[in-house]
Amino acid sequence: MERVSDDYNWTFRFTGRIIKDVINMGSYNFLGLAVRYDESMRTVKDVLEEYGVGVASTRHEMGTLNKHKELEDLVAQFLNVEAAMVFGMGFATNSMNIPALVGKGCLILSDELNHASLVLGARLSGATIRIFKHNNMQSLEKLLRDAVIYGQPRTRRAWKKILIMVEGVYSMEGSIVRLPQIVALKKKYKAYLYIDEAHSIGSVGPTGRGVVEFFGMDPQDVDVFMGTFTKSFGAAGGYIAGRKDLVDYLRVHSHSAVYATSMSPPIAEQIIRSMKFIMGLDGTTQGLKRVRQLAKNTRYFRQRLNEMGFIIYGNEESPVVPLLLYMPGKVAAFARHLLNRKIGVVVVGFPATPLAEARARFCVSAAHTREMLDTVLEALDEMGDLLHLKYSRNKKSARPELYDETSFELDD
Repeated sequence: MERVSDDYNWTFRFTGRIIKDVINMGSYNFLGLAVRYDESMRTVKDVLEEYGVGVASTRHEMGTLNKHKELEDLVAQFLNVEAAMVFGMGFATNSMNIPALVGKGCLILSDELNHASLVLGARLSGATIRIFKHNNMQSLEKLLRDAVIYGQPRTRRAWKKILIMVEGVYSMEGSIVRLPQIVALKKKYKAYLYIDEAHSIGSVGPTGRGVVEFFGMDPQDVDVFMGTFTKSFGAAGGYIAGRKDLVDYLRVHSHSAVYATSMSPPIAEQIIRSMKFIMGLDGTTQGLKRVRQLAKNTRYFRQRLNEMGFIIYGNEESPVVPLLLYMPGKVAAFARHLLNRKIGVVVVGFPATPLAEARARFCVSAAHTREMLDTVLEALDEMGDLLHLKYSRNKKSARPELYDETSFELDD
């Protein structure tokens, strides 16, 4: 729905106008599973008829159903870990479970670009928080070394726990965590590793199993897996997974388990259906084809933007594609012009990003056809010329064999 502001974005009002047939480049529907009802969703409809819409109870009381148990077993199988626990809200999965894992006398080492849910959970825990530069292993190792050498402030006692918190794919940068190096540091300094795979689960890795599979690593190297079902799985909620004793501890001590209402049964069934689809347990290879199509679309979209002369952030395999606008005054114009072309994008500025690093964030989906992407790219090409957004001095050629010119651009 269209919304406008009369007071410079302090408040918004809806005009009542519904804009239809828009190419969605802003939502996290990575595998195209958040779609209208079709016959493949029959099981969701059956669960709705059998269980109803809600549970109206917590997991500790009368809110644990066989659907929750089936989903948790499937998540553990999907991630190749011992156990998993699911929650009704993705944001609360971080903010309500981190305080159950660490507390006073513990140290959290958090990436400077971690999501707000991780930041809130860390603050609520009462643990000491120290920030390391984004994906910077030297910065992280210095903090780890100092933590081991000096211990807690004043008392100099050893920290009860040292927890490294990172994301798989960072939602504002499109970058992928340097997992092999972080695991090496974690083992060297005897720390724990908590990884938020909200944006990476289902979207990266040969079969969509996240950054651990992307780097070909052992799931046992990560102590706590967290992820959400709101993106690749087209549903809602989140999970914590890892060793069985970890999950059993959270079942008793997690605020979400004790106080929050259980996940809706139809939502649980939608996640089960989506996960089986990705794993091929539905008897087809369509899920694997979606994962591969997402990777193909991502590489194509990023390559074309580079060739046009835009500056984009992130890893080449990341379906989150931030396009740098820089000037705050160009943000609204960029979004409005594209919406007039029936293209929906998310634009982000201060305080979510640094003041001079405003950007548009595109989320590529397996559901995007080549024609859709070409339509968007054609509009972006025109918009880049209109608003002077093609800041890159290092355009990449589509035919590098014909482009043998040395670049003398200095790195900042």
